[in-house]
Amino acid sequence: MPDNLLFAMEATLNGLTAGVMYALVALGFVLIFKASGIFNFAQGVMALFAALTLVGLQSGQVPFAHLINAIFGTRIHHFGWNMPTLLAIPATVLVMIGLAILVERFILKHLVNQEPIILFMATIGLAYLLEGVGDIMWGAEVKALDVGLPKGMSGAVDDLTFGWFGYGFYIDRLELWAAGIAAILVASLTIFSQYTKQGRALRAVADDHQAALSVGISLRFIWVLTWSIAGIVALVAGIMWGSKSGVQFSLSLIALKALPVLILGGFTSIPGAIVGGLIIGVGEKLFDFYMQPIIGGATENWFAYMLALVFLLFRPQGLFGERIIERV
Repeated sequence: MPDNLLFAMEATLNGLTAGVMYALVALGFVLIFKASGIFNFAQGVMALFAALTLVGLQSGQVPFAHLINAIFGTRIHHFGWNMPTLLAIPATVLVMIGLAILVERFILKHLVNQEPIILFMATIGLAYLLEGVGDIMWGAEVKALDVGLPKGMSGAVDDLTFGWFGYGFYIDRLELWAAGIAAILVASLTIFSQYTKQGRALRAVADDHQAALSVGISLRFIWVLTWSIAGIVALVAGIMWGSKSGVQFSLSLIALKALPVLILGGFTSIPGAIVGGLIIGVGEKLFDFYMQPIIGGATENWFAYMLALVFLLFRPQGLFGERIIERV
């Protein structure tokens, strides 16, 4: 088999696994947009905040230690114990649920039936607030995140592809785990949305707030539920990206990578987030592979946005988005 074809196949596999990482972030956007019509600008910061909280709990760090020390003149930084990962993850889930309750109580309930642009601006403010609180709460230094997930090259994939093609493909084991976890998440969220009472209520709220209220659906409960689930998805995304590149404040920028994924897959489709992520991941890897000798490197930084822009011209609602039908 020609070397170029083998390299292209390896790039495709790496693109598929990278696309799943993008899709994990996009899932949080989809969940909140489905329930409230809000494009949640804070989703990337939620992933950062969840990862910071998880690392802080694992290391036994005292929250707001710098602030406490500055006010009271103390020198406390750690509790003196480390929390096991199996306890730290559920504790972080509880923190994200508490965050969802606070967001609903102090922000969303005051903005019922407001214009979407007002809700969007509220999420921008929430993003900067969370980033600041995360800095004060856990510190701004880069932190290593280890939850026991394997890293490095997958020996199984290397051996398998070497036996088939005489050339071993390099695939990161962490991204393979991310693919498996994303598949479980999508299946669970789809089942929840289609076959549970709360899932049907969520879809009703997404269609029409007033109609949902008129049949007895609690808008506040649905918003808390949705933001809680989005917080859990943000935690999963934060674990995967934090394990890969460390927990740092640039992690919040992964939200920008989710935008092309949402445009391709559709803002209201959970499976669309996965399909859009895979298309973006494979597309940017293959484009970089074939075009790098011609136009140079660094194409992965802008290819996804170029593809999304072209896609908007032909199908603005996305592959799995709801078609907008208007009487003219």
